[in-house]
Amino acid sequence: MKIVILCGGAGSRIAHETNKIPKPMIIVNGKPILIRIMEHYKKYGFDDFILACGHKFEIIQKYFKKNKKFKKVKIVYTGNKTLTGKRLYKLKKYLKNEENFMLTYGDGISKLNVKRLVKFHKKNNKYATVTAVRPPSAFGELIMKKNKVKKFHEKKRSKNNWINGGFFVFNIKIFRLLKNINSMLEDDLMSDLVKNKQLIAYKYLGFWKCLDTYKDKIELEKILKKNA
Repeated sequence: MKIVILCGGAGSRIAHETNKIPKPMIIVNGKPILIRIMEHYKKYGFDDFILACGHKFEIIQKYFKKNKKFKKVKIVYTGNKTLTGKRLYKLKKYLKNEENFMLTYGDGISKLNVKRLVKFHKKNNKYATVTAVRPPSAFGELIMKKNKVKKFHEKKRSKNNWINGGFFVFNIKIFRLLKNINSMLEDDLMSDLVKNKQLIAYKYLGFWKCLDTYKDKIELEKILKKNA
């Protein structure tokens, strides 16, 4: 099964790094986050990658010319300002022989068992499965009675809110809904999938972290060092 990794965004929230390199090539504990993502899939036996590139894509090309750890890596330039829906649409011809394929972002890692995710997707027989995660709150949570603080939880994981954690599985039928326009995967395609009752969520409560800002990078490095 092929894995699409979206690697084309400019990463403006961490511009001091992405001015020089594409966001997926940001080094986290001595290794690009993209490689950590790919190693995770490979751990579960999935190693056929398509990298949908854009911003500074030539750096990713150069890296994989020198590093042969992954045997099946196709690098496709999908435009610098292309939105995520259009990036996927541009890969249609590379996926035409697939019944299902996976897709994720080039800036998020987890300990998700992707074999279980694929099994869940096939069992439910929908066009798309999204991994739903519960991120920690950005701030500490106060439990109060009147004005007295009874408990304080620093960045406690949300009990109610689920968000898109990436790590999708798609059936090739999604291209019936995906249009050849510069659209957002997360808005346009997901909305159409919901309308057609073709989107299901795989609820995941384990480790998940997105590298969006410099603060995220520092936190992620601390977590990886602790669990090394």
